[in-house]
Amino acid sequence: MKKLYGVICAMTTPFDEHDKVDVPALKEFSESLVKRGVHCLYPCGTTGEMLLMSPEERELVAETVVKQVAGRAVVYIHVGAMTTKETIRLAQHAHKIGADGIGVVTPSFFGLTDRAMIQFYQDVSASVPEDFPIYLYAIPQCACNDLQVDVVKEIARTCKNVVGIKYSYPDMHRLKEYVKVNNNTFSVLFGADRLFLPALVAGDQGLVSGCVGSLPEHFIKVYESFKKGDLATAQKEQLISDKICTILKAGADMSVFKTAMGFVGLKGGHVRKPLLDITEAEKKKLHEDLKPYLEELGYK
Repeated sequence: MKKLYGVICAMTTPFDEHDKVDVPALKEFSESLVKRGVHCLYPCGTTGEMLLMSPEERELVAETVVKQVAGRAVVYIHVGAMTTKETIRLAQHAHKIGADGIGVVTPSFFGLTDRAMIQFYQDVSASVPEDFPIYLYAIPQCACNDLQVDVVKEIARTCKNVVGIKYSYPDMHRLKEYVKVNNNTFSVLFGADRLFLPALVAGDQGLVSGCVGSLPEHFIKVYESFKKGDLATAQKEQLISDKICTILKAGADMSVFKTAMGFVGLKGGHVRKPLLDITEAEKKKLHEDLKPYLEELGYK
């Protein structure tokens, strides 16, 4: 089973001026990520505006990315949805089209008991083959539900295809507890960009980030330098990555990511309402702030 590792792009979904998924732009985006050395692609997640899309649109995005990448990088499809039924539909579709695996966020808005949480993941796990890998996805600040360590242990014990977790809350103590699951064989990914290097030291396997969609190079250098044992370079690259993250997340919405993609020659497209695109003044400020990093990589 192919697991997620390294620098993983939480992909945005480009919507055109008619509010449709821009398939040509999505193909170009996928191709760019592969050519620029991103290790894994992760569409249809939080950064991909998952809950603002229909199941049919999510399936279209999944099919487009898997077909374009054509095995040149690992592709996991995020399939978490508001209902178990829809989550299972998307999970089975991801398996059918040849994705390497799936990510499944905790149910959101409605609070779940531990028993309900375990049952949810057991239902999803049972809907796909045992050799089709699944990552749990915890983002309690958005979903309202958390994944306690004991719950994760029980899910991993009873669901053989649950191989890891994407954790998007900046709690290093919790991350280290997740690493210990299944006798330290559980694959843990972090969503806190600024803690990528410390997380790697703690046993993390990779970073899932929306920031890498436009400027992945320094994040890749953090990972590759760490793997080579070159901590000095990894620390230097982490500091640069921190600055890029601060700029890209200043707007705290997906339109910032999509706008930055335009600066490197990609068509990021629009966000879907109720989200709004950033203003022209904000775009100008964003470009000014990113200019040193863009010029370093050969972009204007």
